[in-house]
Amino acid sequence: MEEGNEGKLWNMIKRIFKREDSSDIEDIILAAGHEGEIRKEEVSIVLKVLRLGRKQVHEIMIPRTDIVCAEMEDGIQDIVELIITHGHSRIPVYKDNKDNIVGIVYAKDLLRWALPPPTSSGVPAKAGLENIMREPLFVPETKNVMEMLLEFQSRKNHLAIALDEYGGTSGLLTFEDVLEEIVGDIEDEYDFPQPDDIQLQADGNLLVSGRTELEELREHLRVSLENDQMDTIGGYLSQLAGRVPRKGDVFDVQGHRFTIQEADQKKVRWIRIQLLSDRAP
Repeated sequence: MEEGNEGKLWNMIKRIFKREDSSDIEDIILAAGHEGEIRKEEVSIVLKVLRLGRKQVHEIMIPRTDIVCAEMEDGIQDIVELIITHGHSRIPVYKDNKDNIVGIVYAKDLLRWALPPPTSSGVPAKAGLENIMREPLFVPETKNVMEMLLEFQSRKNHLAIALDEYGGTSGLLTFEDVLEEIVGDIEDEYDFPQPDDIQLQADGNLLVSGRTELEELREHLRVSLENDQMDTIGGYLSQLAGRVPRKGDVFDVQGHRFTIQEADQKKVRWIRIQLLSDRAP
């Protein structure tokens, strides 16, 4: 971001949050974009940050059934194998069942056990998980995502365990999950380049990414999908289903068939869109 644009963006944000009436904040942001005060991509980021306040942890967390955990009785080698297999840098540890998360093991904390300790150190050659794991951060699954972001920052913590109304484990949320709500998928140098978000197939149907903006999709289809809370087609279909759709789920909307081609526990990744025959020209 250029220095001048950064200053304009910051001044606009300060003006917005000084207002007592926040009902038209989004209109102010959109107007600033139309008038050239801030760039289109900056408008998108500010709107997404603002809309975090409308979401709750349970909407973006990894559900309980998909949490990769270790048992309290597991050894260091078991944890290492989980980290290598799943690529996670933090592994929750439970006692008896997943409703009783007792700690979090960080991959970097295992480095001290990679080599035999000096004989004079007094550190045992074999350490149990209770000597390595850190205290977990527990939050209610209904916690506001914006508040969760601020809590992650203030506590310098990157992982939280979400609890349901009965105190049982509902899911897991990471700092990265929250950031991806603002900037999209975070990739590293080992990820393959992303294909185009909207692809015309040989049969005339469309293959679209779940992160495709509804506004952009309207330019390619004779359909007007509008939602005050969701910006993307993946979010739109998730709200329609009341959960994250699974591969093979089908939605018929305004003469079009939306078929989930690829999805994981957190989001819809690819959707096939077909014009139904009775609407075909």
